[in-house]
Amino acid sequence: MYNYDDEVLEVFLENQGQLFPENVAETPEEAEEFLDDCMAVVCKNFREVKEYFEEAGTDIAGMSDDDIMEASEVFALPSGRFLIVEG
Repeated sequence: MYNYDDEVLEVFLENQGQLFPENVAETPEEAEEFLDDCMAVVCKNFREVKEYFEEAGTDIAGMSDDDIMEASEVFALPSGRFLIVEG
C-alpha cells in the first residue's frame, strides 16, 4: 500500500475531473483507496515524470515538456512534485 500525503489527496480530489468524466472519490479516504488501487505514483520532480513514462514504455519522444505536463494523467502539485494516475 502506498502512502499519499494530504497535498496529493487534496489535489487529486479537486482535479480528478481532468482524468475522469465523473468523480471517483469524494473524501480523502476514498481518494487514497482509489490511488492505491491504481498504483498511482508521486514523482519528486518533472525529470522523474519523464523517466516514469519512458520506463513504462510510453512514447513521449515527440511530446514537449508542456504536452507531458498537460497530459490528463499528470497532476502538478503545489510543492513541485507530480502525481501520475493511470486510470
